[in-house]
Formats: sequence, structure tokens, C-alpha cells
Amino acid sequence: MCADVIVGNEMMRGISGGQKKRLTTAEMLVGPTKVLFMDEISTGLDSSTTFQIVKCIQQIVHLGEATVLVSLLQPAPEVFELFDDVMLLSEGQIVYQGPREYVLEFFESCGFRCPQRKGVADFLQEVTSKKDQEQYWIQNEKPYHYVSVPDFVSKFKKFHMGKSLKKQLSVPFHKRKIHKSALVFSEQSVPTLELLKTSWSKEWLLMKRNSFIYVFKTVQGTLIALVASTVFLRTQMHTRNEEDGQVYIGALVYVMIVNMFNGFAESAVILARLPVLFRHRDFLFYRPWAFTLPNILLRVPASLFESIVWVAITYYTIGFAPEASRFFKHLIAIFFIQQMAAGLFRLVSGMCRTVVITNTAGSLAVLFMFVLGGFILPKDAISKWLIWGYYCSPLTYAYIALAANEMHSPRWMDKFAPDGRRLGVAVLENAGIFTNKEWYWIATGALLGFSILFNVLFTLSLMYLNPVGKPQAILPEETDTSIENTQEGKEMSDITQRSKVPTPEPLSPNSIITLDKVLEQLRGQSQSTSDRSHRNASVRISPGRGMILPFEPLSMSFSEINYYVDMPAEMKSQGVTADKLQLLSGISGAFRPGVLTALMGVSGSGKTTLMDVLSGRKTGGYIEGEIYISGYPKNQATFARISGYCEQNDIHSPQITIRESLLFSAFLRLPNEVTNQEKKIFVDEVMELVELNGLKDAIVGLPGVNGLSTEQRKRLTIAVELVANPSIIFMDEPTSGLDARAAAIVMRTVRNTVNTGRTVVCTIHQPSIDIFEAFDELLLMKRGGQIIFSGPLGRNSHKVVEYFEAIHGVPKIKEGCNPATWMLDVSSAATEVQLKIDFAEHYKSSTLYQRNKALVKELSKPLPGSSDLYFPTQYSRSTFDQFKCCLWKQWLTYWRSPDYNLVRMFFALFTALLLGIIFWRVGRKIKSSTDLLIIIGSMYFAVAFVGFENCVTAQPVIAVERTVFYRERAAGMYSAIPYALSQVVVEIPYVFVETVIYSLIVYSMMSFQWTPAKFFWFFYISFLTFLYFTYYGMMSVAITPNPQLASIFAAAFYSLFNLFSGFIIPRTVGHCFAFLN
Repeated sequence: MCADVIVGNEMMRGISGGQKKRLTTAEMLVGPTKVLFMDEISTGLDSSTTFQIVKCIQQIVHLGEATVLVSLLQPAPEVFELFDDVMLLSEGQIVYQGPREYVLEFFESCGFRCPQRKGVADFLQEVTSKKDQEQYWIQNEKPYHYVSVPDFVSKFKKFHMGKSLKKQLSVPFHKRKIHKSALVFSEQSVPTLELLKTSWSKEWLLMKRNSFIYVFKTVQGTLIALVASTVFLRTQMHTRNEEDGQVYIGALVYVMIVNMFNGFAESAVILARLPVLFRHRDFLFYRPWAFTLPNILLRVPASLFESIVWVAITYYTIGFAPEASRFFKHLIAIFFIQQMAAGLFRLVSGMCRTVVITNTAGSLAVLFMFVLGGFILPKDAISKWLIWGYYCSPLTYAYIALAANEMHSPRWMDKFAPDGRRLGVAVLENAGIFTNKEWYWIATGALLGFSILFNVLFTLSLMYLNPVGKPQAILPEETDTSIENTQEGKEMSDITQRSKVPTPEPLSPNSIITLDKVLEQLRGQSQSTSDRSHRNASVRISPGRGMILPFEPLSMSFSEINYYVDMPAEMKSQGVTADKLQLLSGISGAFRPGVLTALMGVSGSGKTTLMDVLSGRKTGGYIEGEIYISGYPKNQATFARISGYCEQNDIHSPQITIRESLLFSAFLRLPNEVTNQEKKIFVDEVMELVELNGLKDAIVGLPGVNGLSTEQRKRLTIAVELVANPSIIFMDEPTSGLDARAAAIVMRTVRNTVNTGRTVVCTIHQPSIDIFEAFDELLLMKRGGQIIFSGPLGRNSHKVVEYFEAIHGVPKIKEGCNPATWMLDVSSAATEVQLKIDFAEHYKSSTLYQRNKALVKELSKPLPGSSDLYFPTQYSRSTFDQFKCCLWKQWLTYWRSPDYNLVRMFFALFTALLLGIIFWRVGRKIKSSTDLLIIIGSMYFAVAFVGFENCVTAQPVIAVERTVFYRERAAGMYSAIPYALSQVVVEIPYVFVETVIYSLIVYSMMSFQWTPAKFFWFFYISFLTFLYFTYYGMMSVAITPNPQLASIFAAAFYSLFNLFSGFIIPRTVGHCFAFLN
């Protein structure tokens, strides 16, 4: 189905999250591995698919004599029953390990029993939890007491399986039982040549898939070449004297700089590939050289083509030496410069392995090469103790090769300077370049050597360095809001009284209900012991409780929704002739207030697509059909004000706390009529509702890197939407990636939200029995975007079961089976083929469909006396208020981002000290025009390089915040202008401090004139330049789809900035772009 679809990433459309999980599993299964450790392989998959995958793994284990250890989140009962052994861990200790059949017997011996309609796996995850254990207590003749994990461990050692395990471990493993696969003589499974061919094919495929990057680079290089040719037009270039020679040297320096920065984009490409490379390397898929060798060699033709294009446009247009031999020697030098630069930036990426450190280290390396390359500070002017840097800088040899090739041509060597030297020799000597013509070949050989050295070191870095460790945030423990200490007779309400927030006076007596009773129930008010022993672990609470702020309950109805996208090129290449691909087909239904609706279907059935279409999140494609909000046609501008959307990816600003995230959402989305104090109280109420008040001051962090856990992020995502006080909420897979207990906490939050009278719709993949039956209604879809069931679940899901069991040929549900898993299994495509039935057509011919059609028709008409939604403005807050809120969040983000701000401060400090040492007291040595040129060059390159670094380091920070911006703008929090202004303003104080550090050190160490006017003028120019480059880096991210293109785009303009800065091109050289100077 998706074999020919690209995998994709956060910024590129590809396969779904569930399909990526299956791809990861399949990647390991196709090899000869006999031992597999599989972590959460079912995340994002529906129950039926999970069952099929685990069934396949079971057959591999039994038939192939493999050993497999699997950790699963929320496994369905039938999936759990596929396993032979169970290992139950809690608090880092093994509570039970042994055959699955004896696990319930063990816990019954401890006094706990799994309820009849409770999945065994869910029971096992909750029975060791202090919050959930009491409900499973069965020894009614004894008072309940908490059984701790050490107590369970002690009891297991006395249990017969514990004794059996101890006996097995005490006996040495017999050598005759050793499997032949245990002894391996080669790290890789395939010969070296085959490995290289496979890696070559993969790199070639990726290069073709990323051809846009190389086309973009070539087009960009072509445009820069045309501009450079115009600036250095041969009609204005002369060979009369040494001054003309300096102009040619300036042109060659510019050519060198452009082709040096051509390799800068290699860093972003390599960094994007490193996570997969390290995983493949650690699993011995291949050695790193099998990755680096094809990667390097396949770039050679592209680099050669770019070099030819550049030289073909610029060489004769500028008017370099006309001999054909010098043309090709110039081409060779340009090609080697590009190869050296690419190798350098590959090496920096391989050694640093993170975006911020790579950008900083790359900028430092380039700074070192430029300053000591001989064209800013001539060789003779470099201190003796630093002369080694001159010979170690690759740009020294690039400079020598280009200049020697040009100046040794007859048109320069046949003329003489006023002092009698040959003109070409005089120009070379003035520039501090060796005058022997053999230095061209020495220099090009050195460039080739640097290219080889950098690529070899790059390969070695990938062989021996590991991924940078992920920082782990230390979070405060969550407030225990569900435990009752009955032995001490202490009520939970007393324990949590300190976190309770007083409820304000109602704003409108007809529409407001308090949260007190809901919160009391969440705190777990005491019930009788007999009630606890028999109750199901349900997530329901009694209905009819609301929030402290008024809202209008709204329904949504939709009829004959169709959604098309343009036919993918991959499918057209396989012979598909249609122009459009239909993803949703004739979808009709309704969502009502106070009703929790589950949107289910196999992976790829169109659940998220339908939700995106209904919520207005689909900005592309072609949508047909009608959508009504309480009987009135949906208007997206007003709908965003009364709706919330909880995305699956849990995107939040990483550097702010939970409470700050909620305050930001509340202040921007609640109307002005609600006072700031009421907003704060409302935020505290919502935090208590979603059980996050114990973590209110925890930093959110980045998913999978630091900060909150997945389950805590899910609750935060729900809370961010709840504080907007919406009437309709969409939730995309709120329980995906969570274990059974965490999913129950999230679903309790969802259920509480519904019981306030809101309309809530959730897509969900593999719910447990408890979670599935927490929903009121179900909308079930099949692949192709068609509905096959829409209606109420009924008690114990009996209505869904009865509907499908009434279809001839559908097998009856087994006792104890999860209805969600059974439903997906019996409605699969394979079952349709087997029974020769189309479930979508069967649904359309059912009485259930007719009832739903009548309901949709009824809800598509407005109630008498009602009015359509209307808001006088698009946003809840004014533009200035939006700006203030965005600036507040940006300020917190920047203040808590030392990896960004300290890095650029350090770079400014290091640059200032380096330049201060190299150009020590240069301001006191003004004896000639050359000395003045050195001073100007030192100031120019110092400011330029700190500016470039600001541009580069700003890009990853802005890229992270951009994904948050897309979510918040789609939610109707603010417009783009106040957000952009806040990012502009928040940079000013940091750049100001950076400029102070830089200016004081550079100005004093270089001994410029110490007068207030001159210093502050120097400071002012430096400050504006740094600010300008920072804003340029932000802009390059904003106008490009991914960091790689942002890096390429920025590098292109570095070259133009250099060209028109006034340093390389004297003002006396006229050209049509003179106004850009």
C-alpha cells in the first residue's frame, strides 16, 4: 500500500506515524537477527495491525528459534495472549517473571484480582501503582493495606515460579544447547563489495530524491556568477599597473569566498543524516566508510558541474587570462576549493553532531582560515608565533593557486612596474604571495590533500564518536491526587487542599457550574471498601459539571464530505492516469455537546484527514461537502474562536513552563470581558482538571529529548486548548505512545472535558477495553476514507458488537476479547474479500445510516430563536496585546536558552580576542596604504564573521519555534505580524550585550583612537550589523521549507554581502549594482 511512498519527516509529507513504527520493526525483522529487543512497537498502530505484527513475531520465535523481548503500551487481551512469558517491572525491580498463565495466580495469592472486563496487561500495570492498587483488593475480610514493590518482589521469590526461576539460574547453561548463530565471524552479513554497492545505490537514490537542493545550489551559483560578472565586467578591468592587479586580486578573493561558502550547506545535509547513520552503525548494518565513500564520491560530479557553470560564466566575462590552459587550471583550483570546503564542513558536522555546536565550530574554523589565509593580513605581517596558522589554512593555498595562475600569464609578466619588477611579480609580492609559478601546483596539491584529510577524519569521527547524549530534565514529582491513606484516616481533600484554587463569583448564573465536585471526585473522595472491590477501572465521572467560565454548547454536522489531493508523481509513474487521489468519500455524520465520539479505523483510513478537514486545518487539496455549526454554515474565521485542536505531535515552546504555556494560551484566546485574575484562576482550574498542578513549574522541553514525559505532554496539549474555553475540541490520538495507566489518566481528562458540556472528538488507534468503552459514540472508517459504522457504543459495546455480528459470515466475538480489536479485525479488507461484502455499502443500506441521516438533517437546521456565531474581530485580543503576549513568551524562551545565547556570546568573545591578538595594536601602525588596508580588512572581517555566526546560530532556534508558531496561528491565537515583531524586539538586548563584549575588546586590543565619538560610532555600526545579520538568519528560515535550504539560501547572500561591502570592490570600479554598495 505504501511501499513506494517516501518516509518523510516533520517538514516533508510522507507515511503516517503508525507506518513509520511498522517500518522500524520491519527493518529489524528482515535481517538474520536471532535476538530482538523491541520497544513500544505498537505506538500509532491500530489493534488489528498490532495483533498481526505480534502474531508474525510469535511465529518467528517458535519456528526460527529466536529470542524476542517486547515492551508494549496498552496491549489488547488477544495480543497479550500471544506471549509465552511475562516480565513485569516496577520501580526498577522485577515483580514477576515467568509463564503468562501463572501471572494472575501470583497476584491473587497477594490479594489482588483482575476484574472480568479488564485486560490482564492493563491490570498488571496498575496493580503495583499506589494510586490504582486498592480497587483490585479482594480480601474483604482484611483491611486493605498498600503492597509495595519490595513486598511483591519478596512474595514472588516464595512463589513457585520464583523458586523455579532461581533453580534455573543456579544451573550453568549446557554447551550442547548453544545455538550455531551465537558464534559470528564477521561483523557484517554481506561481503564488502556488496555492502558498498548497496550503500552506493541508496546514496544515489537519496541524491535524486533531494535533487531540488542541488538544482537550487546550481541556480543560486549561476545567479551569483552573473552578478559577479557584471560587477567585474572585463570592459572595466585593466592590466595597466599594480592598482589594476589589486582589483583582479579582489575578484579572485571573491571567487574563492563564494566557492568556499558553497560547501556550507553540506553541514545541514550531514546533520540530518546522522541519527539514521548512528543507528545503522550500532546495529552493524554497515561500517561508516560505506556511508561516507558513496556520499563523498557522488557529490563530486555535482561539484564539478557547479564549478564548470561558475567558471564558464565568470572567467572570460570578468576578463581573466585568456589562455585556454589557464582557464582549465582556474577550473581545477575552483573544483578543489569546493571539495576542500565540503570535506571541512562534513568533518565539523561529524565531530560536533549538533546543529548549534556545528554552526559555531564551522564559523570558528572559517574565521581562522580567513584571518590567517594571507589576503586580509599578508604573510609578512603575521607574527612569527602565528605563522604556522598561515601554512595550516587551506585558504592560503586557494589564494595562492588562483593568484599564481592569473599573475603568471603573459599579459602580466610581459609588463613592468615602475620599480623595474615584472608587473605580475610586483602584484604577487604586494599581496604577500610566493612568486614562483610552481606554487600553483603546490597549492592545488595542498587543496587536494586537505580534501582527502578532511574526508578521512570525517569517516573516523563517524566510526568512533557516538551521538551526543540527550540532556535529561529533573522534574518535580506530581502531586499525588488519587491516594487515600485509610490507615491514618486522612482524607485526600486535606492533602491537596494547599493546591486548591478558590472559585470566583459566577459571571452568568444561567450558564456556569463549578468544578468543585469534579475536582473532589478526581481527588478520589472516600468510597466503601466493597464498592472498590467490585468497581471497574472506568474513566467516567458523573455528567453535568462545567467550568467557571461560560461557553455555548455547539454541535457540528457534516454531509457528503469528499477530499482530494493531486495524484502523487510516484503513483502516476506506475500507470495511474487520474489527476486526483480521493482520500475521503461521502462522509456524513454529527458530533454533539456532552457526547464523546471516537474516530477509529485501520492505519491510513483517513481519520486524521477527516479531522483536519472538519477543523479547517487542511490548507491544500480539494474539499467538497457541507459543514454546519449548530445549523449554520461553518465560517473558519469564527470557528477557530470556538474550537480547539489537540495535535498528535504535542508541539509546544520548549523553554517555558506548563503554567506559562497555559497562561499564554488563555490570555490570547479568552475574550477581553474576562479579567486577568479570572484567567489565572481559570488556568489553575484547568491544571487541576488535567492533573498537572503538581508540575506547573516544570519546563516543557523538547519531545524525546528532555522535559515532560509523553503522557504529561498529552495532558498539556489538552490543557492548552481547554484554557481557550472552546465549545468543540478535536483530539488526534490523545493516548498514542502511552501505557495503559497514562492513557487512563489522559482519558479521564478527556472525559472530564466532555462532562462540562463540550463537544469532543478523538481519533484513537488501539484502545483498551476501559478506554474504548469510555466513549459514547463511534465513527468507524475503512481504508479509502469511507464510513462503515457510525452510532452509539452501548453498554459494554453491545450495540457495535450486535451490528457487526448481524452481518452474515462475521465471526462472533470471543469472551474477554477487546471489542475494539475484534471490530477492526472483522471489518478488515481481508474479511471483505473473504465474505465478498463491502462494509461501506452495507452501512449505507442499514437502518442505522437512515437514523444518522435524519440526525444530520436535524442538526443542519438552526434552532428557532438562535443566531449564527459572530465576533467583531478575527482575534480575541488586539494587535498590541498579541505583541505583548508574544514578547513575554519570547523573552522567557531566550532567557532560558543558554545554548543559544551563551554560544554566540562566546563566539563574539573568542573572535574579539583572536582578532585582537592577531591585529595587536594595529591602529598604531599606519605608515602606508597597505597598513590602512589591513586595518580596514580587520574591522570588516571581524564584524562580518560575528554577523555570519549570529545568522547561523539563529536558524535552528527559529526553526523550532516556527513549528510552534504554525500551531498557535492555526488555533487563532495571533497573527503573523505581532509574532514576528516580538522575535525582532527580543533579540535587541542580547545583541546589544554581544556588541558591548566585542567592541570593548576589539577596540582596545587593536588600539583604535580612544575618543568617545569614534568608539560609540564603531559600537553603533557593529550593533546594527550584528542585528541585521541576526534578522537575516531569522528571515532565511521563515521563507524556506527546511533548515537545509535555509542554510543554502543564507550562504548565497553571504557572498553577495561580501561582494557589495565596499572592501573587495573599490568604489572606483563602476557597475550597474553600485547602488547596493
